[in-house]
Amino acid sequence: MTPAGEWSIPRPSMENLNVVQNGVGVGEKPRIVGTREDEAWRAYFERSAVEEPRFGFGVHYLRNDVAETMARAIPKDARVLEVGSGPGDTLARLPNAVRDGVDPIAAAVEGARRRHPALNLREEDALTMRLPERYDAIICDRLVHSVPDIQRLLENLSRHLAPGGRVFLTCYNYLWEVALRAGEMAGFKLPTPPANWLGESDLQNLFDIAGLEVVKLEDRMLLPVPVPGVAGLLNKYVSKLPLVRRTSMYRLYVLRRRGEAVLPTPEPRVSVVVPARNEAGNIPKIIERTPVMGAETELIFVEGGSSDDTRGTIERAIADYRGPLKLSVYGQTGKGKGDAVRVGFREATGDILMILDADMTVPPEDLPKFYDVMVRGQSDYVQGTRLVYPMEAEAMRFLNKLGNIGFSKLFTYLLNQPLKDTLCGTKVLWAQDYARLAANRAYFGDFDPFGDFDLIFGASKLNLKILEIPIRYRDRTYGETNISRFRHGWLLLQMSAVAATKLKFT
Repeated sequence: MTPAGEWSIPRPSMENLNVVQNGVGVGEKPRIVGTREDEAWRAYFERSAVEEPRFGFGVHYLRNDVAETMARAIPKDARVLEVGSGPGDTLARLPNAVRDGVDPIAAAVEGARRRHPALNLREEDALTMRLPERYDAIICDRLVHSVPDIQRLLENLSRHLAPGGRVFLTCYNYLWEVALRAGEMAGFKLPTPPANWLGESDLQNLFDIAGLEVVKLEDRMLLPVPVPGVAGLLNKYVSKLPLVRRTSMYRLYVLRRRGEAVLPTPEPRVSVVVPARNEAGNIPKIIERTPVMGAETELIFVEGGSSDDTRGTIERAIADYRGPLKLSVYGQTGKGKGDAVRVGFREATGDILMILDADMTVPPEDLPKFYDVMVRGQSDYVQGTRLVYPMEAEAMRFLNKLGNIGFSKLFTYLLNQPLKDTLCGTKVLWAQDYARLAANRAYFGDFDPFGDFDLIFGASKLNLKILEIPIRYRDRTYGETNISRFRHGWLLLQMSAVAATKLKFT
């Protein structure tokens, strides 16, 4: 909540050399050399711990919005730390089992303990803390405006992230500097010392220096006072419009360590799930052309009540197979590709889960590209995009292509992450992330017959880093498409509405 001044690094003692991080042992604290700015901000936060502004409803309205945003953005199974926890109200709103907070102001910590005895709070500074714990989610609410060294803050937050953890960082829009100063003069907030005001490029530069990257971002709040009938409309809907959002009061960044590969084993195993309905002619080629990836690759066919001999073809191919792949087949009990994918993922034993469409329009030979991106830690969720390279003449009908382009634009807007081709069937994610996704499926509802949006929405909800790999989309060589452009197009519009209400307009 308040900055520390300059600090020097003492020599670690021999008994805690095993827990040294960047030259500082967990059991040691850097020496603090105060600065004038540090003392001014400390005095401000000491005052704010015991005093409210004359008209405090705007401050409470903003705090409530931040707390609601964090409760929605942070997965419920995450271990959470808030730096600059202040009164503890944001942490108290979270349902998470582990909710720790640090704040350098003793009065703020004692007041928060009285208000929220269930929280684990301690007196520490965000720039100099050396905690033994590591966290899946670290909240940093507007702290960048008051610390003397934002780089050091970000680097220290990164040190305290567990593997795969996220920083949830908020900051004011620099366009609001004058408006906030006017609010101080009018008594809507306590006057602050001169603050750090950063543009988007400044923050991105600091993220890069600290080795962090943006997973997604969200702009919030046009009207920071609770005007009945007006504030809700402006803040929930108007502030999310493409051009208007640039003028919102504050932004939430979700950050992760760049290029962090969280491998369950040094060489992960791979499960490739192939939903197959009326695809008998493609089965031998899929088995022949699917490459071995990682320590082991299993090829799981899920047959969906075909009218041709797809099931028999798979069973005969498995009986005759003598190659390096591990082959299996399961029957689909429900309907739709989405149901088939869930059957396959449920039976999969690999660390990485892949979907390969049985129509062979995406070549199996492209799958190692997806594997490499995952094990290098460049992404948590990878899918193909068919809309970069030229397609073969019959690969995608004209209206289907227009629909895919339209939905990609829509979902890029709704999910706050760039997506060029939402409907490409090739999708890849970690089995452990899929387990978390499936456990939280009720948040969106079980209505997606394709399976594409079940995975995309779930990945976005879990704050996974999403990337797309361009692939060359081929003509189908056997059978006919199972997609109905108009009936399924209507379903896609319904799913867009779900994404709007659950992910965007909140």
